[in-house]
Amino acid sequence: MKVEIFSDVVCPWCYIGHARFARAAERFRAKGGTIEVTMRPFQLNPEATSDGEPLIPALERKFGPNARQMIERVIGAATDDGLELNYDKAINAGTFEAHRLIEVATRQGLGQEMAERLFRAYFTEGLNVGDRDVLGKLAAEAGVRDSGEGAEEVREQLARARSLGISGVPLFLFEGKYAVSGAQPEDAFAAAIDEVAERTGQTPITQLAAPADGCDDDGYCAV
Repeated sequence: MKVEIFSDVVCPWCYIGHARFARAAERFRAKGGTIEVTMRPFQLNPEATSDGEPLIPALERKFGPNARQMIERVIGAATDDGLELNYDKAINAGTFEAHRLIEVATRQGLGQEMAERLFRAYFTEGLNVGDRDVLGKLAAEAGVRDSGEGAEEVREQLARARSLGISGVPLFLFEGKYAVSGAQPEDAFAAAIDEVAERTGQTPITQLAAPADGCDDDGYCAV
């Protein structure tokens, strides 16, 4: 099963949704299913620069007096999922280079790992994910060799997200046509995976017990 996850590394609900979906995907794999996940870019604030600024004042400018209440709500949700969000340390910055790095990592089979590392760097460690030196260190930690490529692919995928009408993230696109939006509960993701598997003929076959009569693949038959 192919799943594309459109997200931004400075989006808290993307971080939470990423973690919940990963657990649901492991449940499907444990039943014998296969899931191939590809991270796709989305920019919540394309105008943000790589210089960075403290996140809380930026949120207060955008959302006014409701900002603090929103922060507490998302921190509570993240804590329930075992994630640590330190808004007092977070740095608001542009994410194009971070998405380019995820694209490079994807080519090396490490796209999800790189995305998770960037989420943690931004929300937990207070690192500037728009800074190239920071990104270089994070790539090395994740075992990613940054070729400097991937910018054109990111632009193409950002344009694709617009053409698909995606205006909010996270969005999980199954097999290019079934979409689930938002940081759904783990069980909801698991149910969605099972439903898509059934619709596309990818439901795992689980043998509950050996047949009393029959033949195995070595040619031995019960008589």
